[in-house]
Amino acid sequence: MNHEILKRVIYDQHQTIRNISIIDRNIELDKNANYVLVGLRRAGKSTLLYKRVQDLIKEGVKWEQIIYINFDDERLLGFNVNDFDDILLTAEELYSGKHYFYFDEIQNIDNWEQFAIRIANQGLKVDITGSNAKMLSKEIGQKLGGRYIVKEVLPYSFIEYLRAYDVNKGDYSIQGIGKLNSLLEQYFVYGGFPESIKYQNKREYVSSIYQKVLYGDVVSHNNIRNENGMKLLIKKIAESVKQDISYTKLNNMITGIGYKISKDIIIDYCGYCKDAFLLFTLENYYASFVDKNSNPKYYFMDNGLLNLFVDDKRSSLLENIVAIHLYRNYKDQLYYLKGNKTDIDFYLSEKGIAIQASYSLKEEDARNREINNLINFAKSEKDNKKLVLVTFEEEEHIHKDGYEIEVISLKKFLSQ
Repeated sequence: MNHEILKRVIYDQHQTIRNISIIDRNIELDKNANYVLVGLRRAGKSTLLYKRVQDLIKEGVKWEQIIYINFDDERLLGFNVNDFDDILLTAEELYSGKHYFYFDEIQNIDNWEQFAIRIANQGLKVDITGSNAKMLSKEIGQKLGGRYIVKEVLPYSFIEYLRAYDVNKGDYSIQGIGKLNSLLEQYFVYGGFPESIKYQNKREYVSSIYQKVLYGDVVSHNNIRNENGMKLLIKKIAESVKQDISYTKLNNMITGIGYKISKDIIIDYCGYCKDAFLLFTLENYYASFVDKNSNPKYYFMDNGLLNLFVDDKRSSLLENIVAIHLYRNYKDQLYYLKGNKTDIDFYLSEKGIAIQASYSLKEEDARNREINNLINFAKSEKDNKKLVLVTFEEEEHIHKDGYEIEVISLKKFLSQ
């Protein structure tokens, strides 16, 4: 790889990092650890690395020691695993001494893991980002062998979103409450992509991210020929948010309107969407080990993405945003429950907390349904510790059959 091109890529990245203003995230990174940051495109992975660099510069590290390479840069087209040594050589040409390496979107380079392991073994300081969930797989974890900490980065939480707008959630003035409610509605509909705060037409911005993920990370990356079938599948999944759904049912939905696509292809396509962090799934806690993956519940990684496909389905947006918040904080213990007389949207297994999401309890049928689901669960599970019902704006405490249900507004729930 031409060293002069690499130098220009590095210098241009330095200029970007110098000029960017960074909003603090609620994500802690150990300054002495090497990280692999993974997650949806434009979720803020690169900005976390920029913050790492800015902190080093404040501590007295020279810019020439910072080697930041973004493998989405078109000047690096044709770069392959054999070219990685040229980065190390270029670094020595820039500065003879300790270097700090940052590799952005490294999944673009096949077999990158071998290089990452080698330089970590040499004791070099390295941080990496990638937009492919395969980087979270057990296989990658075994290959990296403890040399890196793998951390998933999601778009802004609601608290981070408020921080980006310089709004204090504790401001109880009329103006403060009005601004907070306005931002909640905006976050609810358009999601939390960090750069979205700069755009007036937020839906258009989110759509551009979706197109990049769909065509770059899903269709092109996996050599998908049936592009229309892929897009239709995503639309059907969006329409089915809130429901557990089998691959057979998805296949029937698509073939029922004239598209010829096999169940095996449906399974592959769903996997590709998860690999690109477009979607995530929850398993049924009650299902057997063999059946846990057969009827998952699908959610979109950001509400703005789901909103591209649903027309005024605020109940779907509510459940999706609750799912994102719980996934962010409790991913490894988050399930749904479905069994005999039990239908619970979310279950935190280690905490014994059952959570329902309902946009409003004003309609009697909806109120009775949600309350009875939680009470039936409580009667069947001795270890349950808390029953929660999230609505968009209603709050109360419900007492029935000796059990208490906390009804909490979305604003309060997202602020916890």
